[in-house]
Amino acid sequence: MPQKHIVVIGSGFAGLSAATHLADRPGCKVTLLEKNDSPGGRARKFQAEGFTFDMGPSWYWMPDVFERYFARFGKKPSDYYELIRLDPSYSVIFGEGEILDIPADLGQFKAMLEEIEPGAAEQLDRFLAQAKYKYQVGIHDLVHRPSRSVFEFASPSLLMDVMRLDIFQSMAKHIRRFFSHEKIIRIMEFPVLFLGETAENIPALYSLMNYADIALGTWYPKKGMHEIIRGMVTLAEEKGVDIRYGAEAEKIEVTDGQAKSIRLKSGELIDADVVVAGADYHHVDRVLLPRGYSNYSGKYWDQRVLAPSSLLFYLGVGKRLKNLRHHNLFFDEQLGPHADAIYKNPRWPEKPLFYASVPSITDPTVAPEGMENLFLLIPLAPDLQDSVEMREKYYEIIMDRLEKVTGQDIRSHVVYKRSYAHSDFKSDYHAFKGNAYGLANTLAQTALLKPSLKNKKVRNLYYTGQLTVPGPGVPPSLISGEVVGGVVMKEHDL
Repeated sequence: MPQKHIVVIGSGFAGLSAATHLADRPGCKVTLLEKNDSPGGRARKFQAEGFTFDMGPSWYWMPDVFERYFARFGKKPSDYYELIRLDPSYSVIFGEGEILDIPADLGQFKAMLEEIEPGAAEQLDRFLAQAKYKYQVGIHDLVHRPSRSVFEFASPSLLMDVMRLDIFQSMAKHIRRFFSHEKIIRIMEFPVLFLGETAENIPALYSLMNYADIALGTWYPKKGMHEIIRGMVTLAEEKGVDIRYGAEAEKIEVTDGQAKSIRLKSGELIDADVVVAGADYHHVDRVLLPRGYSNYSGKYWDQRVLAPSSLLFYLGVGKRLKNLRHHNLFFDEQLGPHADAIYKNPRWPEKPLFYASVPSITDPTVAPEGMENLFLLIPLAPDLQDSVEMREKYYEIIMDRLEKVTGQDIRSHVVYKRSYAHSDFKSDYHAFKGNAYGLANTLAQTALLKPSLKNKKVRNLYYTGQLTVPGPGVPPSLISGEVVGGVVMKEHDL
């Protein structure tokens, strides 16, 4: 059998996953093209003045997904990085003096809820029993289906379990069936923010995220999230993947409905038997492909509900900080107005929610001795016009709140500062409307209703990543690469 050349565009989690799965097949030569000078996509890292910053993902949830990924190649995560379970898992700040540390121990967590709302511990057991079932079905079954035909979901067991999966009920209503105290509701609704929508618009199926949070725990790979990427790159290269950096795809050359080659910005042509696009789906579909070969129209894309973008600050602080944990969620302002700003009426919010991560509390290797690595994130509507002035305005807003709640001066001790927002997402990743997390996981954008993982007009072009199945997030992106790899193998007899 002649060797087939598979070209993967983009070295994020999905691209690396797809490339490694395909390179593991006999007779496959895989080239991975990355426009930037380092791997990882949004999960890149950078170093400055003794600090090491993860640029994007900072939460390590669903450890079983990572274990399954590496196990497919006879490996395990510990072959590449050391995991630390965080305890507390994270901290939720409702205001001055109103801080809840979420314990890693389930018994302690139940006791905390019981103190807030009598009866909540028993209700949590009922809630988690349902969430566990959804996790087992969702993460170990549904997300591994390519979602190209309704018949993939036509098994009698799945049809019978539609109601148990709570597909047609919102997370907001589902949670309120079990709990009534506002603080508990906020804690239980938090995980779906990773899915890019409010709890009112996310199916209750995704209470599986609560199971991942509460039962499976929050972890941290020592030296940072980029260690996962480093491990994946090592494994990909062990399998023979040729990773080329600074190799930005400019055009996919198509002849008679077949992608024949990738033209790089340098002018170089790379021949391909199969192309897997792990870059931004919209960019590949509307820019890299010749006119007439797109899967979807510009109108289609404009009608999609995107997950938020983000305004990020990477800060090096020249002292140790107090009253902060590794992960800190600031819910000290009401969610309502900010949710409208993110999801319904795109504008800059008056009272932004924000998230603060201080990985140096857990891992001293990411900051110079006696200093802290501080990562701040404000979720924002996509497609906003960001500017230096607007970024600075919001820096001052959240620093005012951060200093007030934690009772310390931080700004005057900042020795390094870098911001990152919409224009950077567009420049670095060609991100559609500057989005950070892909498409929101609404019911109308789930499974078959997501952009297809295969081009309908180009026989050998496939898509992977957070804009296609199964959706946004690091574990789903790992699975997305595996799923598309399986489809390519089947359709091309690999």
